[in-house]
Amino acid sequence: MAKIKFLLQSKSENSQIYIRVSISQFVSIKKKTGFTINAKDWSPTTDRPKQNNPQNKITHANLNKLETFIFDELNKDLANGSLIDTYWLETKINDCFSRVIKTDAGLLVNHVQNIIDNANTRKVKTNGGFKIGLSTSTIKNYTLFKNIILEYQKKIKKQIQFLEITKPFVDKFTNWLINTKNYSNNYAGKQLEILKTVCIDAEKNEIQVAPYSKIIQHFRESEKDRYIQTLSFDELELIKNVDLSDIKQLKEFKIQNPELTKNLSITPANLNNVRNWILLGCEIGQRGGDLLEITQENIRYNGKNYYIDIMQQKTNKNVTVGVIAPHVIDIIENYLPKKLPHQKLNEYAKVVCKLAGIVEVVKGTKLNTETNRKELGNYPKYELIASHCFRRSFATNYYKKIPTAVLIGITGHSKESLFLTYINQREDKDSNADLFMKFYEDLQKNKKPQLKVVKTAN
Repeated sequence: MAKIKFLLQSKSENSQIYIRVSISQFVSIKKKTGFTINAKDWSPTTDRPKQNNPQNKITHANLNKLETFIFDELNKDLANGSLIDTYWLETKINDCFSRVIKTDAGLLVNHVQNIIDNANTRKVKTNGGFKIGLSTSTIKNYTLFKNIILEYQKKIKKQIQFLEITKPFVDKFTNWLINTKNYSNNYAGKQLEILKTVCIDAEKNEIQVAPYSKIIQHFRESEKDRYIQTLSFDELELIKNVDLSDIKQLKEFKIQNPELTKNLSITPANLNNVRNWILLGCEIGQRGGDLLEITQENIRYNGKNYYIDIMQQKTNKNVTVGVIAPHVIDIIENYLPKKLPHQKLNEYAKVVCKLAGIVEVVKGTKLNTETNRKELGNYPKYELIASHCFRRSFATNYYKKIPTAVLIGITGHSKESLFLTYINQREDKDSNADLFMKFYEDLQKNKKPQLKVVKTAN
């Protein structure tokens, strides 16, 4: 008959309690139970903890529970001819207390790396179904997130398991992101959003996660805390008309603005090239990365109108923009700008805007190069202009002038609420009603008058 014995192998204050199962005179297996005890509280006579404090009483009860469970499982498996070894014993100990074995797959960082490694074959949900492969920007976000987690693990001096991502963990992680790393609310909230996404993905891959990890609440800056910069139609006129051909004036400008023009070649050709990118960007509403990829191959002419076809890198959406503004038609016919590095576009855009006189002091956020953090303050507007402002300018300038559904079809936003958040606007239901009435009146105007036959009386 099999025998079960509990024992200690050390005399320390934190001794591991082992279980030994002797199946016969020659076959004996032993594993840790997962419980520990002060060796002074162990009774060699009973092979159990002394019941001299509440914790020892709990451990005593758990060992009794384990003994009964192992006996029952052993009898069943011996009858079925199952292999009884240390792996069997470890599995049964975990089954008895519903424990989950922590493995490398259960590590947060490892699953993030798995997502990155398999980015080109991952399915991504789209409006039309699914597509294969993560976008470059999404892979970059996962990589940055992984680096943040690695840094946090160094801070807490342990690797993070999915089972440990509970509410207290998330609260501490959020505190670290905002108060120690000084990340903006937007950036910190984005990291929590990615954390939640990774946890949900892990569970889909049969990795056990903490229940709270699937309902992590992320956040964004409130509307009153967001400061977006756009170029109005009047400011775009200033940019369109500013003289960038005076070489002597440009040389003086470079001397007077050493920080603004540092590492830039301030020539008429370079500035005109950027001016055309600005004017084009503010009329077609695309992200900077998509804007800079436009070549003659993206442009179609049907004998009457020009169209620009774009595959958006971030969303993999195909959008088509109609071009009707005369100055933009002139650009795509005669002066289609040359591609340049995205960062250089942002730097040159500030120079062009200052030369155009866009110097009004406005409230906004600007990167502090010493702390590498954005700081809220009052700055000359040209200092805050970058390629993302072009897309926002398009959306803002044409909002309420063109149906929102049409604008969304061009910008690629998935729904109106996201579009309105992007331009810091609340839904204006009166405006929607006004647009409907305007289009209705236009329809009535275009109707041909119909002759009515009037019956005459006898």
